[in-house]
Amino acid sequence: MTARLPQSFMLVAGEPSGDRLGAELVTALRSTSELRALPFPPQFFGAGGPLMRAAGVDLAIDLTKHSVFGISDALRQYLKFRRFFRQLLCLSELRHPDAVILIDFAGLNRRFARALKNRIRSRLGTFRNWNPKFVYYVSPQVWASRESRAYSLAQDIDLLLSIFPFEKDWYHARVPGMKVEFVGNPLVDRFKRTRIGKSLRNSGAANGAQNPKPESSPTSHRRLILLLPGSRMRELETHLPIMLGAVSKIQASEKIDARMILPSPELAAWASQRTHLVPDLDIRCEPLADSLPDADLAIASSGTVTMECAFFQIPTVVLYKTSWLTYEIGRRIIKVNFIAMPNIIGGEKIYPELIQHRATADTVSEEALRLLNNPALRERMKMKLARVTASLGGPGASQRAATAIIRLWRTAPCCFL
Repeated sequence: MTARLPQSFMLVAGEPSGDRLGAELVTALRSTSELRALPFPPQFFGAGGPLMRAAGVDLAIDLTKHSVFGISDALRQYLKFRRFFRQLLCLSELRHPDAVILIDFAGLNRRFARALKNRIRSRLGTFRNWNPKFVYYVSPQVWASRESRAYSLAQDIDLLLSIFPFEKDWYHARVPGMKVEFVGNPLVDRFKRTRIGKSLRNSGAANGAQNPKPESSPTSHRRLILLLPGSRMRELETHLPIMLGAVSKIQASEKIDARMILPSPELAAWASQRTHLVPDLDIRCEPLADSLPDADLAIASSGTVTMECAFFQIPTVVLYKTSWLTYEIGRRIIKVNFIAMPNIIGGEKIYPELIQHRATADTVSEEALRLLNNPALRERMKMKLARVTASLGGPGASQRAATAIIRLWRTAPCCFL
């Protein structure tokens, strides 16, 4: 008997990056011929953020307003997240989705998958046959620490969708029976047009020029430094003083402009009240891709933005500082040599990393000046970044993810609500 197609999807995302992934995935799912052929449009509901809501997801909780930074921050907000956790469990049991799609946000989503899966297993029977498929979109970084969690994931997840090329082989070497698909990286689609536009501008083609535009010398214009302190309030509180201090030191010897990109008006308003060290700082709340083509350097908190900088081949100084407790726990359990994803994919320290006590205004400014004033170093870095981004595959990641989700039903036994 052919399995019927899913008609109801529950999605759980908890951070701005996951919110965007979820919105793109929902758009891709709606566009599949299989779901368009259904007599009634599929339902999407769960937890996420404003982009998922705009894509048509019925949100019970906006989790992007409550994202945490480190273990100590998570402990302080434990009771709030326990309430959210229970609310999501009740919502899933009330609405019986055909698919539960967990998007990044491993601290909550791994536990949610295990708890809901255990409830379902305990109730399966002749008249209780709700048995949704579980999909995890963006692998939890269990390859970085506590790899034993891969085995519990294999028990709870029907399909793991990976956006980094090394992850599929990593899982198959440890849990051969786990269904893992590398779908490519959504950043390729997001930035493809912007990068083409940048190439046209640089070549002079956009203006009908016959010869490429010569690259300016380091002293012929005011160079632009982007500040990317993070997407959570706790990250700003920790990283902003370091970044502002570094820019102040750089400005003492170099002609630069500084621009900070933040994901929300609330964070931008908070930051604007604390920038006395750099009074002419340009603070914007806009897509990072709008500024990356014009940047000469970025100073970035470790996270998704480091891959965005890599796509535009922007030399970047990566920093990360957290609470003493989070750092001490992390350095004992993390097994990878780097924290920036371009470095992990490339297998070497392409971007300089300044972690915890090494993340100071002095060290950040020193690394930034080294990158600004060494053209040969910048070119070598750009070549390595080009190889990293080329390994992520071509456009269409969200569509491939949607196709893989639909394929899960075509190859599965029939299940009924």
